[in-house]
Amino acid sequence: MLVVVSTALAVGIGVPLGVALTRRPRLARPVLGFANVVQTIPSLALFGFLIPIPFIGGIGARTAIAALIVYALLPILRNTHAGIASVDPAVIESATGLGMTKRQRLWLVELPLALPVVLAGVRIATVVSIGLATIAAAIGAGGLGVLIYRGVAIVDHRLILAGAVPAALLALAADAGLGFAERRLR
Repeated sequence: MLVVVSTALAVGIGVPLGVALTRRPRLARPVLGFANVVQTIPSLALFGFLIPIPFIGGIGARTAIAALIVYALLPILRNTHAGIASVDPAVIESATGLGMTKRQRLWLVELPLALPVVLAGVRIATVVSIGLATIAAAIGAGGLGVLIYRGVAIVDHRLILAGAVPAALLALAADAGLGFAERRLR
């Protein structure tokens, strides 16, 4: 649930922001640069930074979701920006020539053509979030990371694998499912 909620929220933030950055090219470099910098913060440190922030932080799932959103934003934002920016200008000009408004061009031409690239970003964000969600057990968010941390604490490889193997299988299943959706939407 941590990954589903955080990825959905990251898509809700990242896709519109990525589209907006294609409309305001001067903002693209600093915003994408900031997202790159945030991505370099170690996950455990980010959890620690978020804990004291009111309404976002604390111990538990809320902080984990906030951190996972932050990490999911870069691939979604970058791929949305790249996908929209890569739409052939001749296609956009043709849509304009057909009398489409800017909003119609976006929804009926640009987003459908950029969708495979956008979905690739969502796939990356989802798989990375599944791996990072296991670390969220360190701040009381639960999940499969609890088994991994318990296994590490008592040096029990079976317990570590009981958390790591399902997390890996979940990441592979999510990637396969989103890959299937990506192929179907082409």
